[in-house]
Amino acid sequence: MEYILIIISAVFVNNIILAKFLGICPFLGVSNKVSTSIGMTGAVTFVMVIATIVTFLIQKHVLDIYEIQYMRTITFILVIASLVQLVEIMLKKVSPPLYQALGIFLPLITTNCAVLGVAILAADDVNFGMLESVVFAIANAIGFGVALITFAGLREHLDLVDVPKGMKGVPIAFVVAGLLALAFMGFAGIA
Repeated sequence: MEYILIIISAVFVNNIILAKFLGICPFLGVSNKVSTSIGMTGAVTFVMVIATIVTFLIQKHVLDIYEIQYMRTITFILVIASLVQLVEIMLKKVSPPLYQALGIFLPLITTNCAVLGVAILAADDVNFGMLESVVFAIANAIGFGVALITFAGLREHLDLVDVPKGMKGVPIAFVVAGLLALAFMGFAGIA
């Protein structure tokens, strides 16, 4: 039951993008096409889950033991940067079209505050062990994907709709993002 609450909370109630406002750069930057959003979700999911596992182990078995918690942020960023390089190399070999589609946004996962935020939140929660942290990371990655892909679908639909000239592009995207965040607030009473 605890894992179900973690999942529902991370995906819907405390969505990393729409409730905590972490990961806004890819949310606004990669959400022009659903296909690109799906690829970005996959890359962020891989990095977020692996980064959470590695940073959790580093936090519990190195930083806490040697009482050097002040090194956490830089350590976590270095771990995430290394993992992004690994994903970039893998995508270049496995899926060149996806690598091309993600373009500059793939290296930006390194500084994606959603990945760093989930790693820090998982390490900070005293009730989380390794398994809970992994479930938390997967659920946040799913929540990231749900928000990103939904927003991309809405933006694709907006391209087909007659929007007033002053609202085309970024203004209507911000309005839709706000409405999407309000829609997710409806889940607040669930968990």
